[in-house]
Amino acid sequence: MKKNVFKLGLMLVLVVAMIVGCSSNNANNENNVNNVNNNAGNATNETPVDNGEDMTEGYADGSYFAVQDAFSEETGWKYAVTIEVEGGKITTVDWNGVSIEAGMNKKEMSEAGLYNMVEFGGAIAPWFEQATLAEAYLLESQDPTAIMYQDDNYHTDAITGVTIGVSPMFMLAEAALAAGPQERGPYIDGAYFAEEADFSETSGYKYNVNITVLFGNIESVNWNATHVDGGDDKKTLSMNGEYGMVENGGAIASWIDQAKLAEAYLIASQDPTDIMYQDDNYHTDAITGVTIGVSPLFTLAEEALMNAK
Repeated sequence: MKKNVFKLGLMLVLVVAMIVGCSSNNANNENNVNNVNNNAGNATNETPVDNGEDMTEGYADGSYFAVQDAFSEETGWKYAVTIEVEGGKITTVDWNGVSIEAGMNKKEMSEAGLYNMVEFGGAIAPWFEQATLAEAYLLESQDPTAIMYQDDNYHTDAITGVTIGVSPMFMLAEAALAAGPQERGPYIDGAYFAEEADFSETSGYKYNVNITVLFGNIESVNWNATHVDGGDDKKTLSMNGEYGMVENGGAIASWIDQAKLAEAYLIASQDPTDIMYQDDNYHTDAITGVTIGVSPLFTLAEEALMNAK
């Protein structure tokens, strides 16, 4: 009898222990679930929120421009590069050139068949096509210093289809990006021309002006004149010593040299009205080394640029 009572008591103890254990496990499980939910809630609250700021690293957005300081004595060209940046990346590249004779830029001349590298120089493709390939390379690399040259003339075998020297583009692009975004000039890019209506009754000459604008700025000016009797233009005659202002007239310099100084003044001032005359013959003391009358240049330049605004 005592044994039966003992067994019954033992069974009751075990049953109570099981009930307590189950209750404890349920409580622990509930706590674990709550902890997971709380952690999930915290993780959701700590997720970074897009504040709309552009986190892209790269170049500052805007327009960039660089141009060589002088025309090449060998070719007569002066190269320039225009770059547009959006979202920190280079989106457009325009490698071009202006001639010392002004008029159309190098791309326009090449596209018009007036810069015959293929026909007369044996090139594999026109200049503008090779320039476009070089521009595409920079767009892909996004780094003007990421180019290897194969010789001292700065040719490269890194760009398929390009045999011209490409260093002017990449060096100017590097300079432009280092200088930062710039404001474009006041003029519309293009070639502009103006000419006097009549030949002078005194000299027989009729003056003309060619102007090239890039990035809104005057980058090349060519002031010249033709004679009523035909023949070479005034610059050519002066260059060949056939217009003897110095020898026969006691001038301080030849006509072509003085004309170049006046052209440089206009490029520096960017405004054909920014010139003061000292007499009725339109001489000026604003340009050192120039004693000829310069009004034909500035008057015609003003007329030509009326179409550039």
